[in-house]
Amino acid sequence: MMNAARFTQYGSPDVIELHQVPISVPGPGEVLIKVAATSFNPTETALRSGMLRTVFPVALPYTLGWDVAGTVVDGASGWAEGDQVIGRLDAGGTAAEYVVARADVLAPAPTSIPLTQAAAIPVAGLTAWQAVHEQVKVTPGQRVLINGAGGGIGGFTVQLAKLAGAFVVATASARSAAAVTAQGADQIVDYTAEPLPDGMDAVINLAPISPESAAGLAELVRPGGSAVSVATPIPTYPHFVTRNDPAQLRELVALIDAGDLSLDIAQTLPLSDLPAVHARSEAGQTRGKIILIP
Repeated sequence: MMNAARFTQYGSPDVIELHQVPISVPGPGEVLIKVAATSFNPTETALRSGMLRTVFPVALPYTLGWDVAGTVVDGASGWAEGDQVIGRLDAGGTAAEYVVARADVLAPAPTSIPLTQAAAIPVAGLTAWQAVHEQVKVTPGQRVLINGAGGGIGGFTVQLAKLAGAFVVATASARSAAAVTAQGADQIVDYTAEPLPDGMDAVINLAPISPESAAGLAELVRPGGSAVSVATPIPTYPHFVTRNDPAQLRELVALIDAGDLSLDIAQTLPLSDLPAVHARSEAGQTRGKIILIP
């Protein structure tokens, strides 16, 4: 048996409870992972509350968590016992002591950072990679606005845009401005006190803003420029959902091990604190990545 953070009904953060459940048995092409850590993603609050039930239905009871960093204890398809791995598990279930994963969605964990910290990479890192390199296709010399740079995805997005050669303008509150600056942003804009600059070659929206604010972002893009949103859609521009891509995970790991990409770990907490993390996120009181240890 193992502990798992689950909910049996949609509702407030209080519906999340630690349950004792059986450890799953891997099938063909699957591995069993002893979870070192998972990490919190704000979208999980919408999943737990029921806001996503029509677009992302899940069978209840449901074990939370999409990010995993851990050690293989039952290997398959090239993974051996003792291998340290990371992955994004689209079916969830990583907020637990053990999880079964498809072998083909995993990547080797970085060797330059603690394994627990590596849980911050999969969802946020893949989202940022695809926004920067596939959606707006950042090139050297471009002016790129990243709206919502203080969150977990934002830290990766700022750094990847800088590595691609952009001049990065980032919106950030006073709570996260120092961290965003440390990640390489060239200009910080306090969105609560000053207007956002226009003439942008690219705009990347990472924040759940009002439709009116999203329409305002569209006006900041220069003619011929591009924009994309992973949250509130920007009118006339793409809205995208991150896909799983272990090859891109390996690229991110290589950048981390080379010292070219850093992680913004705001907190490391026990898994039992997950309901409180959900509550603070819904109140707008979180920043960076929050690691959860089962």
